[in-house]
Amino acid sequence: MTPTHLPGRTAIPALPEQTRIPSSATAAATALDDFNSASADEARRLLLACLHSPPWARRLTDHRPYPDAGSLLAAADEAAYDLAPDDLAAALAAETPAALPDDTYSAAHTALSAAYAAYEARFGHTFVICLAGLGPDETLDHVLEGIRSRLANDPEDERTVAADELRRLAGQRLAQSLGSARR
Repeated sequence: MTPTHLPGRTAIPALPEQTRIPSSATAAATALDDFNSASADEARRLLLACLHSPPWARRLTDHRPYPDAGSLLAAADEAAYDLAPDDLAAALAAETPAALPDDTYSAAHTALSAAYAAYEARFGHTFVICLAGLGPDETLDHVLEGIRSRLANDPEDERTVAADELRRLAGQRLAQSLGSARR
């Protein structure tokens, strides 16, 4: 079908596919707008669901508005790196162990429960690991390998690893709440 020429009107070409805004980006922008315009209490509540650290949530809330989701995620990363040792300990204490898929066999749950208990006895906090990008069939192996290898860490090295995993988890949770993807 050939376009009809209308005198005095200019045809507006369709945008090429690569310049169209994907719906996930639109959703992320809307969620970011909602975050930027939310009350401080509402914004902190959302952030505390991502990482239970009042200083982290307060810092991110106080620096609003963010121009884009990437800026907010970068600020969240930086703020997580800057957590004081007591704030990190409190955030770790609020975490729960990674859940296994429902169809995981019971022996795996037993083995993992024992590994979690050994880890907590050694380091004094819950084992945290970011499972971003893993399929359900990879979760168990990744968690067991992670806990097995990290049990060999000395407490100070493990605190650094746990802080990094917690930072990645917070970023993943925040990205999910904005409706965007994260590493």
